[in-house]
Amino acid sequence: MKLSRRAVLGAAGAAAFTTLAGCSGDDDGETDNAKAQDYSANREGAMDSYAVGQQFKASAPLTFPIMMLSNAGYPYKEDWLFFKELTKRTNVTLQSTVVPGSDYNQKRSVLVSSGSAPTIIPKTYHPDEEAYIAGGAILAVSDHIDLMPNLKEQITKWNLEPDLAAWRQEDGKYYLLPGTHEEVWQDYSLAVRTDILQQLGLSIPKTWDDFHQMLKAMKQAHPDVYPLSDRWSTPPQPGGNNLLQLVAIAYGSKAGWGFQHANWDPKAKKFVYTGAQDGYKQMLQYLNTLVSEKLVDPESFTQSDDQAKQKFANGKSFVMSCNAQTLVNEIRKSIATIPGATVLKIPVPLGPSGAVLDASRLESGVMISAKARESKNFVALMQFIDWLWYSPQGKMFAKYGIEGQTYTGSVDDGTFKLAPDVNIAGLNPAGTKNLQTEYGFFNGVFVYGGTTKLLNSQFSKEEQQFQEEMNKRKPIELAPAHPLSAEEREQVTLWETGLKDTVYQQTLKFILGTRPLSEWDAYVGELKSKNMDKYIEVHNAAYERYKKAHG
Repeated sequence: MKLSRRAVLGAAGAAAFTTLAGCSGDDDGETDNAKAQDYSANREGAMDSYAVGQQFKASAPLTFPIMMLSNAGYPYKEDWLFFKELTKRTNVTLQSTVVPGSDYNQKRSVLVSSGSAPTIIPKTYHPDEEAYIAGGAILAVSDHIDLMPNLKEQITKWNLEPDLAAWRQEDGKYYLLPGTHEEVWQDYSLAVRTDILQQLGLSIPKTWDDFHQMLKAMKQAHPDVYPLSDRWSTPPQPGGNNLLQLVAIAYGSKAGWGFQHANWDPKAKKFVYTGAQDGYKQMLQYLNTLVSEKLVDPESFTQSDDQAKQKFANGKSFVMSCNAQTLVNEIRKSIATIPGATVLKIPVPLGPSGAVLDASRLESGVMISAKARESKNFVALMQFIDWLWYSPQGKMFAKYGIEGQTYTGSVDDGTFKLAPDVNIAGLNPAGTKNLQTEYGFFNGVFVYGGTTKLLNSQFSKEEQQFQEEMNKRKPIELAPAHPLSAEEREQVTLWETGLKDTVYQQTLKFILGTRPLSEWDAYVGELKSKNMDKYIEVHNAAYERYKKAHG
């Protein structure tokens, strides 16, 4: 997939934001935001001439507090080589507030809202940061991009302004440092027991209708099994976060992990409320059918990951959500005791929306506590973050570790190899030391985005084939810029609480059949009573206002 294919969709929005947050008219071309910044009291520990291609190393030992997600697949260890080598290279020690993944979002909300959050707050998915803007708890990071030469270069080189347009507020600023990819890619899909397909004479399903028929055939052959018993049902979403997201895409909607209150309708050229869309209803109807026919385990939407994985390992289910890492690190290993069992990550099935790819070149990012701006080490902080999260050297370090110890060669010229005793995601099955659990590298807290070559370096030939298939699909149209004023943002944030609770609760009821879909109109009425129409009016008014002002 070529970069221009995605970027061209939002080019007008990018040009408009250049006007909004761009030059003041002086010949030096410096932005209004940059001119307003005085860092003279904030340079302690910073490098005087930090630039692209340069190793960041603080001029004095520094400690930066960070909110550290502890992944169940590789639980946090204070003595990981990652932390030791990071300090050696940068002169920075990270002081971790460790939070289990299951509690991360809730804990983050409490800490940020109370003003007691660590300085660095990673693993934040847009638009979660918007809830904290009105209260002034997080930094307008776009004001300080001039301190981050690697990120600044990527935004320009990869033409990421169209993607960033939806992240900006009416003040032209964004409050979340994005994970940046050179190109669009899809990781999450569904793992299917291919030996069962072979036994039943079935092909890999291409559409969600095919998928339905596959599950029916599995159920008929194995009546005591729920063919699909799923994972990733972490609250507050209604459960089945990946499954709902994948099915919703097929119907032109957003659900699960991908749920957003306001969804852009490219045909109507306006925003609509996602939870009341016809496509959202069709997604619910499809999943309700699978549950009512006992093809999907109803516990999929409430059970823990361990429960879902155990059922798959015991042959009590044949299909489960996965990504490239979990397929190799968990799922394949779990069925090793089942004679002849094989499993494959299938391309996401297609639906009425056709061969589309609902993915962004931006992923979860990093918030910075607003109080960091007053720190005497602020400039050093921004330089450090820029090096670790955005420089090619920092990305390579965070992902693969130390050249000559955990890997050799270069991803750019194709000579990259893991060390003989190191393994990650099945790249070196003979390796006895896991790069994540043993050393702390390849940690999702730090490994964000990068070049396509860097991304492809982590893929087996099997995964590369999956990527090639997914890259044949057309990315959906980017939502246009529609920044809200501070007052509007504060108001819609209040409305979102009631709307979200209603959508999440009723979504689960509709899927499980405890509320019939014949009550859809009544449900929509409940959303209206929670200010749904006013919510969408604000977003569409912001879109029209911005379009009128900037074209």
